[in-house]
Amino acid sequence: IFIYIIGFFFATLTIENISFNDKNARFHGSFGSYLGIFFLGLFLTIITLGIYGAWFMKKIITYFLDNTSFDGERLKFKGKGSSLFVIMLLCVILPVIILSLIMGYFMFSNPGFLPTIQIVTNTVIFIIMVPFYYLFFRWMIDIDFSKFHVTLESSFWPSCGKIALEIFISLITCGIYAPLATVRLYKYFIDKTVLTSENERKRTGYDLENLNDFLFIWGQILLTIITATIYFPWAYSKIGKRIAGKSYITEY
Repeated sequence: IFIYIIGFFFATLTIENISFNDKNARFHGSFGSYLGIFFLGLFLTIITLGIYGAWFMKKIITYFLDNTSFDGERLKFKGKGSSLFVIMLLCVILPVIILSLIMGYFMFSNPGFLPTIQIVTNTVIFIIMVPFYYLFFRWMIDIDFSKFHVTLESSFWPSCGKIALEIFISLITCGIYAPLATVRLYKYFIDKTVLTSENERKRTGYDLENLNDFLFIWGQILLTIITATIYFPWAYSKIGKRIAGKSYITEY
């Protein structure tokens, strides 16, 4: 609950400080209405044993996007809770249930192989989560703005391969590569995000500088660590400015 409450202020401050062509985005929501949506969604998720979670997430995303405007035009999120539920069911819930039953059987049948079973379980979970990440990103990038419809144009297998590779390198480097992995995934997906209307087509992009981005982000992380997180607001702001400042929209 604390994370979601703090997240509201981070989100609103971030939205209102996004600028394009010297014009700032505006947020029209209120903390009170957000709390109402949050606590109702949390309650329904609990009493439905998590089933309502997909619709809860959809309402939270809808609240922030639909209450955001730029140059007098409101954004409108088009993703459906039912679509997210199907993604969660097929990519997470059912595979985890099946995996738990299989691994549980082997664990009780062969208790001496517990470390091996744990390694296999973690590996399989990593594999099944990759398609979920991709489909979730694709579900999220479904927005109407002014005369444009914003979508992600990418293929399933290459995208899953990209996500898997970046996560794998992050794991084997004990997280050292993770900041660059995040930026590289951001570039991969923003480069495949398009804005289409009846007679126009635009795309977004990011000017990636692998080494400079990596060193800059790690510098901010280290300053946050050595100041016992006191520096975190400045780190968040500087990293956000760098990434937003190198993102762009162009004709396609």
